[in-house]
Amino acid sequence: MVFRLLRASSFQLYRAIITRPHQRGYPQHRFLSKTIGKVSPVSSMSFSSETISYLAQVPAQKLDEDLMGPLGFSVDQLMELAGLSCACATHEEYNTATHGRVLVLVGPGNNGGDSLVAARHLHHFGYHVQVCYPKRTDKELYRNLVIQLESLRIPFVDVETVLEASLISQANIVLDGLFGFSFKGSPRAPFDGLISSMARAVAARRDGDNFAVVSIDVPSGWNVEEGDVSGLNMQPDMLISLTAPKMCAKEFRGAHHYVGGRFVPPEIVEKYGLVLPKYPGSSMCVKLDNVSRDVSNIRKTYATEALTDIHMHENPMDQFAEWFELAKHCKNVEEPNAMAVASVNSDAQPSVRVVLLRGFSDHGFVFYTNYESRKGKDFEGNPKVAATFYWEPLGMSVRVEGKIQKLSAADSDAYWASRPREHQIGALSSAQSSIIESSEQLLKSYESVKDEYSSQDVIPRPSWWGGYIIQPHSIEFWKGRASRLHDRVIYTADSKTADPAKHWVRSHLSP
Repeated sequence: MVFRLLRASSFQLYRAIITRPHQRGYPQHRFLSKTIGKVSPVSSMSFSSETISYLAQVPAQKLDEDLMGPLGFSVDQLMELAGLSCACATHEEYNTATHGRVLVLVGPGNNGGDSLVAARHLHHFGYHVQVCYPKRTDKELYRNLVIQLESLRIPFVDVETVLEASLISQANIVLDGLFGFSFKGSPRAPFDGLISSMARAVAARRDGDNFAVVSIDVPSGWNVEEGDVSGLNMQPDMLISLTAPKMCAKEFRGAHHYVGGRFVPPEIVEKYGLVLPKYPGSSMCVKLDNVSRDVSNIRKTYATEALTDIHMHENPMDQFAEWFELAKHCKNVEEPNAMAVASVNSDAQPSVRVVLLRGFSDHGFVFYTNYESRKGKDFEGNPKVAATFYWEPLGMSVRVEGKIQKLSAADSDAYWASRPREHQIGALSSAQSSIIESSEQLLKSYESVKDEYSSQDVIPRPSWWGGYIIQPHSIEFWKGRASRLHDRVIYTADSKTADPAKHWVRSHLSP
């Protein structure tokens, strides 16, 4: 058997658009573990859990107009406070010893002004700052900000120079001030190149690289309400929301989320129904901690092309091979061969676990394990199984249903012989699924087996360890689409033919 081997305008309208998450079903801020809730200051104090408000684009603009109208704030006042907040938040997470070089990317609007102010403060905090300001404006406020930086001898670099090399080689921190909540459409040159450069740098970063992208208010290029709908893959390490997080902050997955802008008067809070974190002491920013257990409304917006018949192979295993190659070469998919396998025991109790796919062919999907484990016993009593691959960064999933059977001893021997010696010893050391007293007991067992075979070049495969193949009778390909109108294409086995390469009927399913 040959396998492919794997190595609004009124108060009510505003309350409808800007709401507490629990009133309108909006999720709390999501990053690596998807939620936030507890708010902690930059100092060592701590606060109890709170939900905070998210602003849509139009209300965010109206709020600024109110601040600069009847409430007496000027643009330069708000810009100074916002820029100081950004500098303080950046300094809290990234110190000058490890992240001393800062490249500030300045856009043409108010976000650009905030970043110019932040650049000045970061210089005074001890960072070595450079500024890239591709599209300067003749407005006096911005001219004065540039003069202030020049008087501090902060160098300005042209955009061509910035785009010539990886950002990782140019800075430890890239402060993204290109676009804010007023941005619409797609970014044009040279800003599109700068955004792509940030995305590439984050993807290429290796362990040990002291490099981070910090976005002001809205990651550049994102839709202010839906996030990265254009597929720019610009996911910063840190987001500093000003006044209140914008709707797109729900799609932020970086490590650090701060709120800055300690200037919101009660009238604004009441008019817009805002719930904001408390600022302790003299802090200009507040870090949002990742501790909430409310995951009921986490949502992701998908922006992918439709699956049509012209995109799909006649043979689902050929289709799987094509998708698997995409997953293998996606830098954000660390284990493309991870699959969840579900089984059912003799008491009709289902269980599921993640295993690693080790091969596939027209005959099915192969993995290896301990035959005496819980899943092995389930398979013995009930060969009906299901498996799922989920490649979240691609918005793709594959579901498999079928029957499972053991591989031949020759196939299992061949794979066992290809395994690293340490893995062979690990398998022999563990009575998988059995209860152990401690991890120390397992380590002792490993050392004992290691000593036992120390004089042998070849470790034989135990009879209780080997391969399985899932022989599918249905394979479904799922692709995320906007408005939850996801694509589902299912291949179902046609029992009238025995040829494994030609016995499939393809259908589309409703999401």
